[in-house]
Amino acid sequence: MTQIYETENFIVEAFEKPHVDRLDGGHIKIAPKKHLVDRTQLSPQMAIEYMRLTMLIGEAMTMGLNNRGVDIGRINYQDNGNWSVFKPEGPYFHLHLYGRAKSAKTHKYGDACYFPQRETGFYDNFEPLNDEDIKEIQKQIKIVLQQEKYSLENWGL
Repeated sequence: MTQIYETENFIVEAFEKPHVDRLDGGHIKIAPKKHLVDRTQLSPQMAIEYMRLTMLIGEAMTMGLNNRGVDIGRINYQDNGNWSVFKPEGPYFHLHLYGRAKSAKTHKYGDACYFPQRETGFYDNFEPLNDEDIKEIQKQIKIVLQQEKYSLENWGL
């Protein structure tokens, strides 16, 4: 995974093997730095930081990818964890941001995304976000952070 951004408690990364192809909208993950099973294990302070971060990254992803020619119409925010329920370490809390491009070919805009197990080969030809996409998203994060709505004081952080 390629790191995009980091806060005190969370890391934002782009998948090398995404669930959504770059041109269909791309795929980013937000995960806590410490292992949590699900969102019920977040402290109130972490929950606030997490919500702020999901909003920030969603805005930056939308603007950044639109600037890169991927026509994002919306972002789907999903807590999953289904694939790890039978692993010895069990599921871990993380959020997927799935960009939904209006011109998507596989995960068509307006339809629900389809996520079969990795070993099916469904994702094998999906392109990840590239270095230029990531740089543009990082640029947009800096711009979005200047908005009053994201000031740490407004969030009690």
